[in-house]
Amino acid sequence: MKIGKYSVHSLLSGGFKLDGGAMFGIIPKPLWSKTNPADQLNRISLVTRNLLLVSASRKILIDTGMGGKWNDRAKEIYEIDFTKNTLEHSLTEVGVVPSDITDVLLTHLHFDHTGGSTKWENGKFVPAFPNANYFVAKENFDWGSNATDRDKGSYLKENFQPLIENGILHFFNEKENLFDDEIELVPINGHTIGQRLFKIFDTTTTLLFCGDLFPTSSHIPLPYIMGYDLQPLITLSEKKEILPVAVEENWKLVFEHDPFFAAATVAKSEKGFSVGERFETL
Repeated sequence: MKIGKYSVHSLLSGGFKLDGGAMFGIIPKPLWSKTNPADQLNRISLVTRNLLLVSASRKILIDTGMGGKWNDRAKEIYEIDFTKNTLEHSLTEVGVVPSDITDVLLTHLHFDHTGGSTKWENGKFVPAFPNANYFVAKENFDWGSNATDRDKGSYLKENFQPLIENGILHFFNEKENLFDDEIELVPINGHTIGQRLFKIFDTTTTLLFCGDLFPTSSHIPLPYIMGYDLQPLITLSEKKEILPVAVEENWKLVFEHDPFFAAATVAKSEKGFSVGERFETL
């Protein structure tokens, strides 16, 4: 897909599982299991999906997936699976190696979004993309650095502290679009404090990289809100703000965790918002 100056690539970077009840909050299992069936431990299958934006001067990666720094116990709990794809393999398939990446944009610092930002090498954690500048919202960095007992397990400092130590983690300038007029920050605070979504657009096409506001296509209906969200009523208001515009302007929502669909449009009916046209790839 081409948007403005950017060639846009959807990259799968691993599989994992989370509890279905936690993923769908108050929604009863007979409803969410129609689209996302659970295993014997009530876990549903998810993926990490990242975007690569390539222009003549930049190779921009959005989020970095789970990364490979997991012990056997964690691999068992989350059923982390790299047999089908890894971020490095997906990059290689489009002719890119980690040292080519110029910029890494992070929606937020949860482990499934920034785990691949660092790696273990020569007895220490180092940046996985050695020539890149990394960017995140300052509010999210501040929150993740001093997370609450409720969510500190999602903010693993080995995923972002080495970036600070190497002087390559920067904070977004919220007054300007990123790099140019084709990448816009969308502030989101319901899931966690200081998340940022990314709108990539030109005169004909708009993609919204949805982070954890819409982790899967099944989360488009308004009541489908994760139990993980710190402020679910804020999430609801954010969905109410974004979805009507997505319908009116025919945006494609890009899902970071949907195991079946890379993106979808949004449909509106008397019953509310639902999935429109689905896309397995961009």
